[in-house]
Amino acid sequence: MLSLSVSGQSWLHKSPTPLKLIVLCVATFMLFSLQNWLDALLALVIVCGLYLSIGWSFAKIGIERLKPLIWMVLVIMLYHILTSRIEEGVVISLRLCAAIGLATLITMTTRLDAMMKVVDWLAEPVYKLGLPRRTLGLASALVIRFTPVFIERGTKLSDAWKMRSTKRPNHRLLVPLSLAVLDDADRVAEALKARGGLSNIKAGAESSKSGQTKDQRT
Repeated sequence: MLSLSVSGQSWLHKSPTPLKLIVLCVATFMLFSLQNWLDALLALVIVCGLYLSIGWSFAKIGIERLKPLIWMVLVIMLYHILTSRIEEGVVISLRLCAAIGLATLITMTTRLDAMMKVVDWLAEPVYKLGLPRRTLGLASALVIRFTPVFIERGTKLSDAWKMRSTKRPNHRLLVPLSLAVLDDADRVAEALKARGGLSNIKAGAESSKSGQTKDQRT
């Protein structure tokens, strides 16, 4: 689950972005190697503790943004109940909640421009092969930025369906949802072109950052 960053001055906000992403990768690998439900539950408790270490208000925002995960867990558990593999379903659900919760925590405490810098640094060999610079970094930032928007748009379409029909929302929502996403992508592309493309994005971000620094000094 990807989420927008939440401003703050916590220990996790101040941690270096490369270190946070490395820890996230290692922790995710370790989470999906767990086979016992007690170990998976302990991992989930640790993730919850990390949220609470930043503050209760921050934890409430995290819970709000992880609500779509409930339906995913319910589907997984229902499948494993029907196939008589309840313990396996509990382990998978706990691991999934811990992994997605940790990823959401990292994106909530990390600025998009900081993530873009890390992605650009990792993609340096690819850029040398001819790919335009900052392409992967910008693409990653846009995915993080618009994933919550995509989920919210799907929720609104589902609510609109429920208001107009007694039947449950089904696959017919995929067409208007896909068209809405394509329309958003087209608008973003036009906005990027209007601002001069990738080269001007970096300059604009640096000037904005320098302006914020001057404001803080004054």
